[in-house]
Amino acid sequence: MAADYEQMVQNIRGFYSFSGKKVVAVGAGNGPLTDLVLESRKLTVIDKDPAAIRQWEAKVAAEGLQDRVDVIQADFCETSPHGDVVYFEFCLHEMNNPGQALRHALTLAPEVLIFDHLPDSEWAFHAAEEDKVRRSTDALADFACTRRQAFRTEQRFPEYRQLVEKVSCQGEVALGRAERYRGAADIAIPMTYGLTLLDREASLSTIESVHVEKSIQDKHARRSDENQ
Repeated sequence: MAADYEQMVQNIRGFYSFSGKKVVAVGAGNGPLTDLVLESRKLTVIDKDPAAIRQWEAKVAAEGLQDRVDVIQADFCETSPHGDVVYFEFCLHEMNNPGQALRHALTLAPEVLIFDHLPDSEWAFHAAEEDKVRRSTDALADFACTRRQAFRTEQRFPEYRQLVEKVSCQGEVALGRAERYRGAADIAIPMTYGLTLLDREASLSTIESVHVEKSIQDKHARRSDENQ
């Protein structure tokens, strides 16, 4: 196991409780953090990845969770399951339009919880995802955050081969950055990540204020052009 998932579970439990809630989990692959969202009263899992969906379907069938868990293979922005909270698990930075995804999430639930990499994460750099992470972080700035907390762990690999296996799906840039560890053992790469909680009412007010400000700026710009 590359990252300390037990630590991540404790981070989430200390920050937010899914217990008794209707949860819409986006990009929630069937990994080590699965049990957290299963603490909810009702769970809707959404993922575009067919393999992740098959794993969830198998889990639901094996554990008799059909009454509590719905599994949907789709693009999140094309779905409309409502709940108490929409939860993005290390997937917001992968979305083509993070801002659009957040706005859509706020139409489905009064709270949105984001668990994702932070821009200063060395691991995000080695995974060649720093631009995606920066873009999703910038998108979050347009919304009203009620609570935020940063954490730190390490991605650990016994040897170079395991690191290459982990980042190979990220492409040539990530593989090139892994070269510095060739021949190394007990590799540890710092990883920073954070939890952010958004509130619908406050966020929609913030978005409206941003739009009004932009309209005023555009109007002033047009008048300036006309006067020249």
